[in-house]
Amino acid sequence: MRYQISGKQIDIGEALQTHVKAELGEVVEKYAQRPTEAIVVFSKSAHEHVCEAVIHLSTGLTAQAKGHATEIYAAFESCREKMDKQLRRYKRRIRNHHSARPDPVEFGGAASYILAPSEEPEDDDVSDLQPIIIAEMETKVPHLTVGEAVMQLELSSQKFLVFRNEGNAGVNVVYRRDDGNIGWIDPRNSK
Repeated sequence: MRYQISGKQIDIGEALQTHVKAELGEVVEKYAQRPTEAIVVFSKSAHEHVCEAVIHLSTGLTAQAKGHATEIYAAFESCREKMDKQLRRYKRRIRNHHSARPDPVEFGGAASYILAPSEEPEDDDVSDLQPIIIAEMETKVPHLTVGEAVMQLELSSQKFLVFRNEGNAGVNVVYRRDDGNIGWIDPRNSK
């Protein structure tokens, strides 16, 4: 597994990096198969240390956790415990959903744009209706089943997930509703 351990405006010593690799490696090996990358970022917020960890698995699953404490090691331990709890809860589901998948999840490229807000056009001037693009980026869209997408959404702190449905190859969205349930948007089913 590849580790990326860094600090935002704080120095991360070799001892902490070794501790993180050992402890996080133990948690991931216990519950997940084929981990590919772990990104751990330490930062400081007022008097507290903050540890944020993201683990990417070759199955396309991404687990995230965040811990706070006054000591940096305690912040990591809090984050590690949350990651352990999260992976333990979904251990059965991870194995059931991904046992039939022999290859890693494929990711397709997609463009992402940020549009500037526009003012209301005066009169009926149609030429002013085009928005101005102020940022353009590339993002990855995973090829998942609906069940895998829902599990990915539950494991992450995201509000929605865009994915390419393996069942029909269409672009779908799963999202977290205000009532706590998960919604699924499949444009092919809307007729």
